[in-house]
Amino acid sequence: QVQLVESGGGLVQAGGSLRLSCAASGRTLSYYAMAWFRQAPGKEREFVATISRSGGTRSYADSVKGRFTISRDNAKNTVYLQMNSLKPEDTAIYYCAAGTAPNVGVVGYLYWGQGTQVTASS
Repeated sequence: QVQLVESGGGLVQAGGSLRLSCAASGRTLSYYAMAWFRQAPGKEREFVATISRSGGTRSYADSVKGRFTISRDNAKNTVYLQMNSLKPEDTAIYYCAAGTAPNVGVVGYLYWGQGTQVTASS
């Protein structure tokens, strides 16, 4: 099993940037495909980005493509989400998740972090 803890969220003006980190403990992070999801108030949790075990394959939701970048450093047991050109509609709690393969659905991920708040103000 693995435990995940997100950090790096905060308040930023629209157009600004944040980098989220997801630190893992337990078994090595390299065993898992990783993903970021987000959930805004009153809305369902939605897929943001996913990355394969080795980092060779990455996928993004259309809403963040070109602005967000997912990456991982397996030696540090950490996955990142670099968020640029933030928009107010990006405001949500962002969750890190670990699964057996890259997947856009929440059911594909067994382990989840507690979430970190990202707020982009206009």
